[in-house]
Amino acid sequence: MARQIALFLTALQFLTRIPVPTIPGFQPDWTARSARYFPVVGALVGAVSAAVLAGASLLWSGQVPAVLAVAAAIALTGAFHEDGLADSADGLGGGQTPARRLEIMKDSRIGTFGALALILSVALRIGALQAMAHALPLAVAALIGANGGGRGAAVLIMRLAPYAGDRDRTKVKPTADGVTGRETFVALAFAALAVAPLALAALGAAMAAVIAGAACAAFVALLTRRLIGGWVGDVLGAAEQAFEIGFLLALAAVLA
Repeated sequence: MARQIALFLTALQFLTRIPVPTIPGFQPDWTARSARYFPVVGALVGAVSAAVLAGASLLWSGQVPAVLAVAAAIALTGAFHEDGLADSADGLGGGQTPARRLEIMKDSRIGTFGALALILSVALRIGALQAMAHALPLAVAALIGANGGGRGAAVLIMRLAPYAGDRDRTKVKPTADGVTGRETFVALAFAALAVAPLALAALGAAMAAVIAGAACAAFVALLTRRLIGGWVGDVLGAAEQAFEIGFLLALAAVLA
């Protein structure tokens, strides 16, 4: 039990800005081993975002609750996944060879493609949440499911796709070694639990949202497999964002 708590804290520390106490006996491979808890952390981020959405909806109408909800998730993660999306967009859009694309993705400066990707990601999520304002309980459940499912999609990509970066230079070497099948299964089970509240309230809508989110994440995985040979950390961030966007847009469309 103590090891599992340590792994959860490792995932929390890796994916968010939430203060975490010093983890006794920390081992370098715990980052990869903690991937099983990525969807749990995602669901936690989604729960905070959902609480902001519900609370803000008591005070304001229009876009304000949706903007604050998305902003809360970004603040909680330190724009961790948004940064991956921007870097991926710059690299895939601006490079002509796999090596050049990876080089661009490592550059901390943001380019045109990255800026546009960030604007679209934030705008689409805000727009989808605003479109669901008439069904606030479902929007609340959707934020938990979208964030938990997005992290589950990232873990699945880590398992199924090859690593495309330089294993000797990656910042998180155990992550480059991937996750086990059992860890992936546990992560997907947690992702399913994150979607469960929405499924209990509206099964058809939840299924449509999951399918759309998975399709968007798969598109990112297949595109990066073709253009750079697999995944790197930035690709996982882009896939997580793609899942969230697809999930929320599909649900908003069904509820409309």
